[in-house]
Amino acid sequence: MTVRLLIADDHAVVREGLRLILTAQRDFEVVGEAATGREAVELAQRLKPDVVLMDISMPELSGLDATLALATDDGPPRIIVLSMHASSEYVFEAFRAGARGYLVKESAGREVVEAIREVCRGRRYVSPRIAGGVIEDYVRARADAGAKSPLERLSARERQVLQLVVEGRSSAEIGRLINLSPKTVETYRSRLMRKLGVENLAHLVRFAIEHSLTKPE
Repeated sequence: MTVRLLIADDHAVVREGLRLILTAQRDFEVVGEAATGREAVELAQRLKPDVVLMDISMPELSGLDATLALATDDGPPRIIVLSMHASSEYVFEAFRAGARGYLVKESAGREVVEAIREVCRGRRYVSPRIAGGVIEDYVRARADAGAKSPLERLSARERQVLQLVVEGRSSAEIGRLINLSPKTVETYRSRLMRKLGVENLAHLVRFAIEHSLTKPE
């Protein structure tokens, strides 16, 4: 059976490298590529791939938010998150969002085929660089304790606005992208800053970098 794949990464060279590795497998077919989180959601909903390789840090919509959006669809794809980060916190957030696998980017080229085959068998996959047993225990303990990321205080719309604000887009631009008036965008911006306890744009950008919603320049 052919495994249909969607590659979502904002770097063309990464997408091309992954495509070369994946198309070398006779039973793999790359059906699409996305350069933003928003495009990844739209293509996944339209193309119905079996597996999405999802960069964690992408413009317009983070990989985590794109994963969360797809995980709530009927018959969602299996999502493998690609990240530069090997910390437990990022793995936890990816699995909470609905991912089935987590690859550290520097070793993704060697592991991506195995990861895809594992999630297609209904299993989780984590890069060997991250101790699988420890991460499973960490996820279970955090979930049982009801621990929440600060991002969970925000609604899906507030997270969208946050992503676009820290990318430097104006209220008018954001409004056009997500079909809101500039005044409503300002309301969302003020509300999410209160929820996160940040006082200015610099603090908001730092928060977004720490939670991989955007990349440091």
